[in-house]
This record gives sequence, structure tokens and C-alpha cells, in this order.
Amino acid sequence: MQEAQLIEIARRLKGSRSILFVTGAGISADSGLPTYRGIGGLYEGAHTEEGLPIEAALSGAMFRRDPSLTWRYIHQIESCCRGAGPNRAHQVIAELENRFERVWTLTQNVDGLHHAAGSRNVIDIHGDVHLLICTRCSHRWRVENYANLCIPPSCPECDSLVRPEVVLFGEMLPMDRARMLEEQLIRGFDAVFSIGTTSVFPYIAEPVIDARRRGALTVEINPGSSEISHIVDHRLRAGAAVAMDAIVEALDRA
Repeated sequence: MQEAQLIEIARRLKGSRSILFVTGAGISADSGLPTYRGIGGLYEGAHTEEGLPIEAALSGAMFRRDPSLTWRYIHQIESCCRGAGPNRAHQVIAELENRFERVWTLTQNVDGLHHAAGSRNVIDIHGDVHLLICTRCSHRWRVENYANLCIPPSCPECDSLVRPEVVLFGEMLPMDRARMLEEQLIRGFDAVFSIGTTSVFPYIAEPVIDARRRGALTVEINPGSSEISHIVDHRLRAGAAVAMDAIVEALDRA
């Protein structure tokens, strides 16, 4: 990271009232979570033990056909999240909610770490693996981990099949969260940060593209390249925790 970049980002933030953070699996890397692909970033290999593409195993169609198979990989996702806590990047975002008039976080992650860090304005567009819902009676509850669950679990109210409240492959985004995102984007943001995501989904790239079109500050924090790397004002090729800590320090000095 160049000091000049940090100073310019801090200067622009000083004059901002609203910020959107768009986060992917990379923001949780410093918490010990994997960054490769899959729901919430967990699978690099193309196929499962059964020889299926991971997208097929973790799809809505497979869950309806063979819920035990889908639950096997959902359980693996949760076990990778188990015991992980928010890192400095999550903490800085939560702190900035108290320093600016309007701060929102759009995350693809299902690990719940933004909430754990204290962020209130979170649009977890792909859901949260810790929230379970009955497929029959819609009973909902939160579990901190799956250690004591029978996999696949049954509803404690009606003994029917349960699923986590996450978006499986081939499923629509939750309407309430999609609507919330649309409402916030219509209002616009003075600054948009893309952190630890390849931005391959249009609804993840569009906030950055729209901010660029409006002349808002755009910053990407990512050790690698993404679909929006070529359009942002500033690229910080660093880990999320290091970069966010450096930004808030520069902001304190500005």
C-alpha cells in the first residue's frame, strides 16, 4: 500500500457522509476461514467425493432430491466457520458505523462475522449458516454451531426437515434483502469499498460500477484481481485486516 493512496482515501472519506462496504470471503481470511469458491467461499475443487460439481451438491434442486447429501457439505461449511471470530477488518467496519451518518455492509459471506463484530446495518445477501428454518412449519432459530445437531436436523416443533437460511445454488436471492439493497443503492453512497471479493455476481459488482458512474469514491481491497479492479479509484493489494486498519489510522490523522 502506498501512503499517498491512504492519505487520499482518508481525505475523501473526511468529506463523506455515507459508505457502503461490499465484502466477500477474503475479508474473513484473517479469521482463519478459507477464501476459495462455494457458498461463503469454501470449495476450490471442481467435484465432491461423490463426483458431483460442488454447485450441484449445494443446489436447491439437490436439497429437494437428496437433503442428506446437501447437508453433508453445509455441515462442512459450518465446521470451517466454527470458532472463528471477527478480525480487525470486521471491527473497523463496525466502528465506522458510529463515525459516519450512514454505513451499510453488503456481504456474500454466511459466517455471521459482521454481526459478531457489532455491525448493525448488514445485508447478508446469501444468508447466515447459523440461522435454521423448518421447511414445513417455518419455525426459525439460531444455533451457534452444529456440534450437537443430528445431520440432517429435524424441526423441534414438528419433526420435519430443516435447512439453514442460506441461498443455495439455483435459488433466488431473498426478496427482503434484495429490496433493502435496492433501496440503499437508490439513495446512493459517497464511498463504496469492495473487500475480498472477485465481484463475479452482477449484484456485487453493480454497487461499485454505480458509484464510479456517480463520481463517488471507489476502493478495492484485494491481494488479487477482480471483475471491478480496472474501474476503481484506488486498489489496495493487501489483506483486509491490514488495509482497513491502515485506512482508519490515516483517517484519524487526516
